[in-house]
Amino acid sequence: MFRLQKLMDEYAGGVSTYFTTSKPNLEKGLELLGVLREDSVNLAAEDQHELTRCWENVHRMWQAEAHIRTIMFREETRWPGYYFRSDFPEMKDDWKVFANCKYDPKTGEWEMMKRDIISIY
Repeated sequence: MFRLQKLMDEYAGGVSTYFTTSKPNLEKGLELLGVLREDSVNLAAEDQHELTRCWENVHRMWQAEAHIRTIMFREETRWPGYYFRSDFPEMKDDWKVFANCKYDPKTGEWEMMKRDIISIY
């Protein structure tokens, strides 16, 4: 849990980096996430509460990977309020969309896509 939190903070634009990230940082974060995922097969639980925490960490790793891949896909800064991409410092009008991802367990590939924002007012 602490390794995942530190990884996301340092490589995915957390508070310790003043919410700043870049493609090399995100790629390193994915690499370290792969190491963390390999280590997670050794998680063990003494009781039901610990087992729940183990599963929570597995699910958080999936969410973390989706988050990093989405930041990489969206080549722009989402500031103010979210993160600053030092390699793409501007906000772009063509990115006023949702960035979604989907994992295919058969191929192990991630599909990244843009979805239009539909105004309801």
